[in-house]
Amino acid sequence: MDYVIAHEDGVLTVDTGYLRPGLAAVHLIVQDGRAAVVDTGVNASVPRVLEALAASHVPPQAVDYVLLTHVHLDHAGGTGHLMAALPNARLVVHPRGARHMIDPSRLWQAAAAVYGEAETYAMYGHLVPVPPERVIAVEDGQTFHLGTRPLTIWHSPGHARHHVVIHDPAAGAVFTGDTFGISYRELDVAGRASVIPTTTPSEFEPEALHASIERILAAGPTAAYLTHFGRVRELERLAADLHRLIDAYVEVARAARGEGVTRHLEILGGLDALMQEEAERQGWPLRGEALTEFLRMDMELNAQGLGVWLDRQKRANAG
Repeated sequence: MDYVIAHEDGVLTVDTGYLRPGLAAVHLIVQDGRAAVVDTGVNASVPRVLEALAASHVPPQAVDYVLLTHVHLDHAGGTGHLMAALPNARLVVHPRGARHMIDPSRLWQAAAAVYGEAETYAMYGHLVPVPPERVIAVEDGQTFHLGTRPLTIWHSPGHARHHVVIHDPAAGAVFTGDTFGISYRELDVAGRASVIPTTTPSEFEPEALHASIERILAAGPTAAYLTHFGRVRELERLAADLHRLIDAYVEVARAARGEGVTRHLEILGGLDALMQEEAERQGWPLRGEALTEFLRMDMELNAQGLGVWLDRQKRANAG
């Protein structure tokens, strides 16, 4: 299967096929004939996940856990559909996200407010609820065992308040969802990865994100598995870039003037200029209009999230 990348230590990256190749991944952790699934992609991704499990000789009834980093729909939209196919799996999710998996109607409405109902349905399909008795609202630091393999869950706010990362000591790895940014292989330079922070609406908190990144580093992992996209190494270098760019995002947002669309376009222009500078710094193969177009969706969502953060800051200061 050309959409599956097998790594050592029983970890597989499954390209979900969401919107384009190399945009979003589900990760499988296979141990002692059993498996855990990290994130689910969207409904259309579920057949790929099941095929990857079958190719790893893991039957559906041998999947013990579905672990959600957070409930944004590109990560969790297929959860109900996948859980229906995995009869013994328990869903592990942050307490703030658990209610949205049991009743995903508010997730749907939030996505429809951004994309419109027709586009939301085209991207995500019908969201299937998960029975509450199959949901574990995970505590910070709680450990689960996949056979003999421990997996510890940390709450990791910053991108979203309901975000978690999964620490897998056996692989020397963390599964970071969006906390450790996004890293597209199209921007690699001779195999050297780069990362970009993601500030998707609506819970970006820069100080919390800085702290979550430092918590990841403190565990000493040698690899991070990102939903966008796949495995990266050299985590100290990448973390330094994330810290620098998070602060630069905040500067772009604070420098914006005006309100509404005017402010949004100014933030968007500032982010594009920042990415063009980063392309020069990192030597990315994409520059200019090609880079702007490649990152258009990410920067649009980042600008929206920064706008929400600015508004929240203003309300807090006014109070």
